[in-house]
Amino acid sequence: MRLSFTKMHGLGNDFIVIDATLQAVELGAEQIRQLAARRTGIGFDQLLLVENSTRTDCEFRYRIFNADGGEVEQCGNGARCFARFVREKGLTEADHIPVETRAGRIELSILGDGQVEVDMGVPRLEPADIPFEAGNRAPLYALSVEGETLDIGVISMGNPHAVVEVPHIDSAPVARLGSAIESNPRFPERVNAGFMEIADRGHIRLRVYERGAGETLACGTGACAAVVSGRLQGELDETVRVQLRGGELVVSWRGEGQPVLMTGPASFVFEGSIEI
Repeated sequence: MRLSFTKMHGLGNDFIVIDATLQAVELGAEQIRQLAARRTGIGFDQLLLVENSTRTDCEFRYRIFNADGGEVEQCGNGARCFARFVREKGLTEADHIPVETRAGRIELSILGDGQVEVDMGVPRLEPADIPFEAGNRAPLYALSVEGETLDIGVISMGNPHAVVEVPHIDSAPVARLGSAIESNPRFPERVNAGFMEIADRGHIRLRVYERGAGETLACGTGACAAVVSGRLQGELDETVRVQLRGGELVVSWRGEGQPVLMTGPASFVFEGSIEI
């Protein structure tokens, strides 16, 4: 099988996007791992599939596979790339695109100049909904990791996130603690680990160790989760600039029961095909 793909990125979080609306695309976990390999394959953090929706209120179905081959629920940077892909490939003429994901329905809006706004939906805060093993809901939870006790915010943006506040992002032990948090048994489906430095009430710096991919240059759902965590602790304003290693996102959240809005760029890199 010869597979045509488009390479894209959102602030350095990179993807291959495959149009599966007119053909059946079946890839196993091992094939995805081979494609994701940066020395012997194409190289990417996630693979995105564009499919026809199974819902009447959505134009497309959006599926996400991490570099380890596992399918996941949500990816914010990928959602922005998805929006530009379907628009510029002529799959839709709409500027406002409702999309089906494993986590539910999200809404994508193309703003121009490569910017896309994503309505990420209402964050889930109850431990059972994340999922996270804990008693009652709390703004912070104590988590034992690598002989340390960390205070973490735990949020689902359609996928699970643990957020740790750190004094200096550049010296944060992202590789060591990120891997340990990701696989902590209190997260039965593993978790994305975010490390957040608060510069001021409208500006944070963030690094994210993503479940199944390791540290990436940017993580859209991680940016949303960090802002929600900081807001719940009373440390951040409604609209926050999130500085990631690959660039900047703007995240807005009015508070409980309200959706999170994320705005940022999505870029095309190249087109290609590969024999599977």
